[in-house]
Amino acid sequence: MNWRESWAKLQTRQRLVKAFKAAELYLGDIERPTFPKIHSTTISADSTAITFTLPNGLDPKLLTKNLYVFQQHFGKNIRLDGDIKRFTLMINKNSLPRKLTYSYGSTSTQLADYDMPILCGKDSAGNYMVYDAISEPNCLISGEPGAGKSTQLRSILSTLIQTKTPDELQIFLGDLKMSEFFLFKGVQHVKSVCVYAEDMAVMLAYLHGEMKRRGELLNKYGVTHINKLPKKPPYILLCIDEFVMIMDDKQMKKQIVQLVALGRALGIYCILSLQRPSHDILDTKIRGLLTVRMGFRTTDLSNSRIIGTPGSERISKETPGRFLIKRDELTELQAPYLTEEKAEELLAPHKADGWTDMFAGVNRTANSTTSGVLTESDVFNDVN
Repeated sequence: MNWRESWAKLQTRQRLVKAFKAAELYLGDIERPTFPKIHSTTISADSTAITFTLPNGLDPKLLTKNLYVFQQHFGKNIRLDGDIKRFTLMINKNSLPRKLTYSYGSTSTQLADYDMPILCGKDSAGNYMVYDAISEPNCLISGEPGAGKSTQLRSILSTLIQTKTPDELQIFLGDLKMSEFFLFKGVQHVKSVCVYAEDMAVMLAYLHGEMKRRGELLNKYGVTHINKLPKKPPYILLCIDEFVMIMDDKQMKKQIVQLVALGRALGIYCILSLQRPSHDILDTKIRGLLTVRMGFRTTDLSNSRIIGTPGSERISKETPGRFLIKRDELTELQAPYLTEEKAEELLAPHKADGWTDMFAGVNRTANSTTSGVLTESDVFNDVN
């Protein structure tokens, strides 16, 4: 090790101690603090990794809570990995791409490792983040118009359609704004694209019944997940854009909450999205069940906190597709950009002649009433 490398490591360690001090990550008082113990510092051309352990009795949640302090000392391109006691702070020297063109081919090998791969985006180290809906079944996506929410939904759905067969995955879509999911009509995996609240009520009632049927199968065979059944039914993905517009319907809200709460073992997964979150819509019950949060640019700190992605209010309008994802920790990513034209091209081989919507024109029963359902003009003040 030459003197330049030794000096760089010493400076990095000193900056980390200053961050510990600023974040009050120590035991005792400021006069005689016990800071986390730094074990190693590894510096490469692309990144710096610092491994440290917390002293016994120091709450590890303080690291996540005070992540912004580390960003103030080391920049935004950092990642904190670890659990309970031992952690590694990764400081990436590269920055996120301003635009990331969607490419299924560049991720297909990585996607093959997952049963239900949700392609999120690329981090500052140049790595794609993918997670499995089997283990993280429910996702909330929020962001202002133009922030990238729509193309993210398009990317996630197109990726799943290219990865799974229609026998492996059934997709049910809710599009009350009638603007997002028209591209997916005719795709063999897609059973319905509901654009009217009445049809969505029928769709949710059907999925609620399917949830009960699958639960009875698990009970019959004494297993804990549909993957363990003798004949595994297809996974189901329910994706509703602007679900705020049906949450005043008590029956539909109840069914959505039950699907989100109980669907994991039954192979039923949910992605819900909205532009403008509120405590009335995202109450603690449903918010606690949507464990993955994707926060694109939001109007203010209050909105970003409701989503669970504080900092998304600071995302610049100059970087559409930039978002914060909250899983075990908060990470900044750039979402793949997939145009409507490219999506049509990718989806064309998966479309079938004679495709019909499963719920279009279905006779509506008393269980699918929509009295009290919000209209778009009720939700968005800027709609004429």
